[in-house]
Amino acid sequence: MLAFAPLHTAASVAATVVTWLADTLAPLTGGAATAAAIVLFTIGVRLMLSPLTLAQVRGERRRAALAPEIRDLSQRYADDPARLQSELVALYRRAGASPVAGCLPALLQAPFFLVMYRLFATGDGLDDAGSPGLLHERLAGVPLGWHLGDGLSGPVLAVFGLLLAALLALAWWSSRRARRAAAATGTPTEGPAAALGRLVPLLPYTSVLVALVVPLAAVLYLVTTTGWTALEQAVLRRPQPAGIDER
Repeated sequence: MLAFAPLHTAASVAATVVTWLADTLAPLTGGAATAAAIVLFTIGVRLMLSPLTLAQVRGERRRAALAPEIRDLSQRYADDPARLQSELVALYRRAGASPVAGCLPALLQAPFFLVMYRLFATGDGLDDAGSPGLLHERLAGVPLGWHLGDGLSGPVLAVFGLLLAALLALAWWSSRRARRAAAATGTPTEGPAAALGRLVPLLPYTSVLVALVVPLAAVLYLVTTTGWTALEQAVLRRPQPAGIDER
């Protein structure tokens, strides 16, 4: 376990919120209160991060709109890298865009995901919050700290099977969407860019692989956050009508 004080403190705060949610939901959800709290807490954090996601999407669209001009400049000044760089900087300045506009929001989101994964994968911070431990709670009779490799039984197969099937379906949908996006933007067929283009559609399936080795609490988090990401993809990255300039 990482002994990093700020991360542990953040996980403790998150644990307090999850514990409060579980206590609040207990009259309605009974033994599934902690599992429901994980889902609601994850959705709440993703909602809080929505402005960053929106800024990321806007940055990506601005860069995509400049792609034809960037290709033209790259061909025109292929033999003059210094001139090419200055022309690209001028182009981004005129358009009010930035080559890293889509990257910064993603980087700002990373600490939140690290805290949530640490909490749901290890239960770190729960004991400090006065809880008996998130990973000792159960969902359909299966402890939230149970790994798929700890042993298979009827309830374990049912719970993990359902969640893994949901993750696999979300990964397939995301991969299919990534392939369509690559085809629409004309991904190169040779070179490093082509190799990256073939790799990107496979990345969504990493969540399924991770779910095979983390406890049930973390699998619940993965399903919820992956489902939210898919929803954002469908809503925020849908094709825009021609002529719309998104600011």
